[in-house]
Amino acid sequence: MTSHAHTPAHPVFCTIVPPYLLEHLAESDNPAVAAVARRTLVADAANRTARALSRPVAPPAVESAGPARPRRTIYDAQGSTELPGVTVREEDEEATGDATVNRAYAGLGATFDLFLNAFDRDSIDGAGLRLLATVHYDRNYGNAFWNGEQMVFGDGDDEIFLDFTLPVDVIGHELAHGFTQYTANLEYFSQSGALNESVSDVFGSLVKQYARGQSADQADWLIGEGLFHPNVQGTALRSMKAPGTAYDDDVLGKDPQPGHMDDYVRTSRDNGGVHINSGIPNHAFYLAATELGGRAWEGAGQIWYDVMTGGTLTPETRFSEFAAATVAAAKARYGDGPELQAVLKAWAAVGVSTH
Repeated sequence: MTSHAHTPAHPVFCTIVPPYLLEHLAESDNPAVAAVARRTLVADAANRTARALSRPVAPPAVESAGPARPRRTIYDAQGSTELPGVTVREEDEEATGDATVNRAYAGLGATFDLFLNAFDRDSIDGAGLRLLATVHYDRNYGNAFWNGEQMVFGDGDDEIFLDFTLPVDVIGHELAHGFTQYTANLEYFSQSGALNESVSDVFGSLVKQYARGQSADQADWLIGEGLFHPNVQGTALRSMKAPGTAYDDDVLGKDPQPGHMDDYVRTSRDNGGVHINSGIPNHAFYLAATELGGRAWEGAGQIWYDVMTGGTLTPETRFSEFAAATVAAAKARYGDGPELQAVLKAWAAVGVSTH
């Protein structure tokens, strides 16, 4: 089993629903929607502050030798904001009568399976990290997050958002923030933050594709498909295939993601646009993966994994530096073959230099 040494990472608070989307909902004419969005924003702000003040997370000790296997614990917050909550399901225990608990358990397992079987990585830290998740967090909470130590899922408000355990890629996305924390530790601001978000979308999408046995051309390349209430005019939170087209709704607004550097959004909001500008590297990955065809985790996914674990990135890595690292990783693993050409072509298509 391969694992890499890593320095303690400062835990970041990463949500699946961007603050700008919740801010838009907070101004809704529908009082119920606005109230829930405001409460979610307040909860997220409190969690973000708590994380910023917390100590760096030291790499956990490897607790057991032997074959790699997931070690999952699901907790129930029972509508409170106390973490982690009451233990409701542990590894190897039977399914409970709560579908949310069972989906969270299965999603943690699907993420573990991708990292182990596709990349020979024992959990998200490479050293058998226990996978922890809390469900039923707060009341009508419209988000899911990674807080540096565990996953947390809201139940949604049943007006805009449904249960956050429904899309397996949401689970994969949030756990992939942990993967980033234990590897490149990309700073959650501006371009490095957008890369942090993009890496989570990439591996979240790969978790879904792996679990479904889908090839790159069979995948929908949507993040959070199935999360919106049927009344919402939208398919998902983000589209890697066509950034900016995931939703266009009277209440939600329109998906603001760009897919090219010509449309890069300069903003002080959302940590310098981390959820917005992630559309650019997201689209580059989609282009590389679909150009190569087959299983995305075997080609483009392997290259992105090599970059994240290769030790060449800094916390402040920018798009062009990340792109150059993918070119180097493609060359190192595949030589001058189609993989290299697909990566070069993908970054060129989104306007990011690889030099």
